[in-house]
Amino acid sequence: MAIRMSENILNTVKEYRKKAGLTQEGLARVMGVSRQTIISIERGRYIPSLPLALKLAGYFECSTDDMFKLEDDGKRIGGLE
Repeated sequence: MAIRMSENILNTVKEYRKKAGLTQEGLARVMGVSRQTIISIERGRYIPSLPLALKLAGYFECSTDDMFKLEDDGKRIGGLE
């Protein structure tokens, strides 16, 4: 289940973490951030920096597009449909 973040961004960090059998503390340690940062990302209260998003995706061997998505609200972004 994707978690809604501010700015209409959804993430699946928790699902990837659980599939890998990691605790929030374990993932935080691997990423070099606090457990609170992981909790906030998973709950949609914090949008990670681009470097952290890339590290997360690289660690779980997925694309950032698989982990973070703009919610489709039917609006055009940048002139593209």
